[in-house]
Amino acid sequence: MKEKVLSYLEKDARIPHRDIAVMLGISEKEVEDIIEQCERDGTIKCYRTVIDWNKTGKKTVSALIELKTIPQRDKGFDAVAERVSHFPEVTSVSLMSGGFDLAITVEGNDMRDVAMFVAEKLATIEGVTATATHFELQKYKEHGVVFNLEKSDIRGNE
Repeated sequence: MKEKVLSYLEKDARIPHRDIAVMLGISEKEVEDIIEQCERDGTIKCYRTVIDWNKTGKKTVSALIELKTIPQRDKGFDAVAERVSHFPEVTSVSLMSGGFDLAITVEGNDMRDVAMFVAEKLATIEGVTATATHFELQKYKEHGVVFNLEKSDIRGNE
C-alpha cells in the first residue's frame, strides 16, 4: 500500500489525502500515517514543483556533465560523488554504467558559468580523469511532465 500512496504523491504532491484514500479503498488516516512515516524515515526526500522557467523569463543554462574518475580504495565512486553533490550548481549526481562513471546535471546563468564550473571545480577534483559537457538546448519533459512543444526546433532544419 505504501508504494501506491507514494506513486500518487510522486505524480502530484498536492493531491488531497482523501482522494488517495478513496482511490486505494483505505482511510484518510491510513494515508496520512503512511506519508508521515515516509517523511520520518527519509523515503520522502522533499516535495517539488516542476516549473517551465522559459515562461517566467528567467535565464538559466543546464548541462549534463559526464565525469570519468578513478575509484578510491574502500570508497569506490562514492567519495567523488559526495564531494560533487555539495556544489550548489549541481542539481543531480548519478553513478552510471557505460563509457563514463558519473552523470552530473549542473545549472548556471550562462554557458560560460557552466564551463568555468567544470574547469575550476569538477576537473580539479582528485581522481577525476575526464569530463564531457553537453548543454541542454530545449527541455521537452521533466519528472514525467511534458512541456509546451509549440516552439519549433531551434536547430532550424533547413
